Amino acid sequence: MPQTIAVLDFGSQLTQVIARRIRECQVYSKIFHFSTPAAKLREEGVIGIILSGGPQSVYAKTAPHPDPAIFELGVPVLGICYGVQLMGHFLGGHVSHSKEREYGHGHLTIKQPGKLFAKLPRKLRVWNSHGDKLTKLPPGFRPIGTTENSPYAAIEDATRRFYGIQFHPEVFHTERGVDMIRNFLLGVCRAKQDWTTRDFISRTIAEIRAQVGKGRVILGLSGGVDSSVAAALLHKAIGKQLTCVFVDNGLLRKGERDYVQKLYGRHFHIDLRVVDASKLFLRRLKGVTEPEQKRKIIGRTFVAVFEKSLKSIGHAEFLGQGTLYPDVIESVSIGNNPASLIKTHHNVGGLPARMKLKLVEPLRQLFKDEVRRVGAALGLPREVVWRQPFPGPGLGVRVMGDLTAEKLEILRNADAVLHDEMMASGYYYKVWQSFCVFLPVRTVGVFGDERTYDYVIALRVVESIDAMTADWARLPHELLQKISSRITNEVRGVGRVVFDISSKPPATIEWE
Repeated sequence: MPQTIAVLDFGSQLTQVIARRIRECQVYSKIFHFSTPAAKLREEGVIGIILSGGPQSVYAKTAPHPDPAIFELGVPVLGICYGVQLMGHFLGGHVSHSKEREYGHGHLTIKQPGKLFAKLPRKLRVWNSHGDKLTKLPPGFRPIGTTENSPYAAIEDATRRFYGIQFHPEVFHTERGVDMIRNFLLGVCRAKQDWTTRDFISRTIAEIRAQVGKGRVILGLSGGVDSSVAAALLHKAIGKQLTCVFVDNGLLRKGERDYVQKLYGRHFHIDLRVVDASKLFLRRLKGVTEPEQKRKIIGRTFVAVFEKSLKSIGHAEFLGQGTLYPDVIESVSIGNNPASLIKTHHNVGGLPARMKLKLVEPLRQLFKDEVRRVGAALGLPREVVWRQPFPGPGLGVRVMGDLTAEKLEILRNADAVLHDEMMASGYYYKVWQSFCVFLPVRTVGVFGDERTYDYVIALRVVESIDAMTADWARLPHELLQKISSRITNEVRGVGRVVFDISSKPPATIEWE
């Protein structure tokens, strides 16, 4: 196992971004609950600790606090925003509420470069998001950087290798932020850059073979990036011991079933079984409008179909899943984590005990960009590796309100038009995600000389690096006009097309 940098999560929505930036430096990172005992971190072989930001004040009654013993482990510690305030609070400094809250761009003046700011310009634009600030340094610390409203925007105790910064180096708004993180990893922690795609594949194949032995693995294959890479990795590790099940839940994109059968069954020669359960899913979803309820019904139904399919496949001991690291983190409830729950994830939990299947999750340690690199290294075609994300519940969460076969068909056809034009224009691979949303709203229109009263389709096209934040894509007007014209002319039931210009936050990428 590679060396580990622990990221203690104090509720920041940017915690995952910190972990990703570390991995971009080819160093393995792992997110831990803020209260993880120091002894546990020692057992994990942690060589450095980063304290994330967080929404609370260190003095609040419900404020998340770490095990104080983490400062006695003898490993470097970097506190970011709330993290530096924690360091001040626990090590003898003082934190006060700032009269002027710093949010957005600020200017950092580096006073002492040291190891953290080595080879960086003396003045940099940084991104702030805090109301409290450090007003008295703990013993042993010195200031190494200031911003407009914070004389202790960056501090260090070089002897104990403790560092703190009040701004966020993990976001792209901060100039040279990744270089600061790299300096902490390589210059302070002296980490080895041993987190590479090739090493991950060889290590994971060995782990799969050790876990599975001569057993059989069943994998639910959706055709998306995650399940496809999981299938390729499992197939490379255990070959014919893998059986993939593709469930047609009636919530798929146009032509999805045929595409999956051709690519995986015929081209990659994977043992693929196709189950048509579309009527069952739609029957159970009839009249359901609440998004979380939809997700839970789809998840439970999928498990039931999977369970039934085992009888025709034969005995299996393992269930393979394309669970990613963000899936695991995002499914932690507010009761266990200071960050708010946005939505549950379909890949985590939900297996009935009677199935008695052990989980094999070869991608559980990876972020999306890492999964894509693994897929490319395994020889998967570009259209699979760089396929845009598709939600586990499928079109079920892209039809607003209740689901019917008619609404799904309208959405499916509209989405196919959008996909065609995004591919033809070259924009498909330039954006993070592009899809249609069906709105249960009828609007008056004119088609020929007749009055129409048809539904609305919303176009959602976003640019993003990691889906933690996203901005709506500025597509050429000519392209939007062509997409709109084709949808209203070719898709029966659509009378109007609108374009979503919401960013994340405050909106999410998916509408449900």
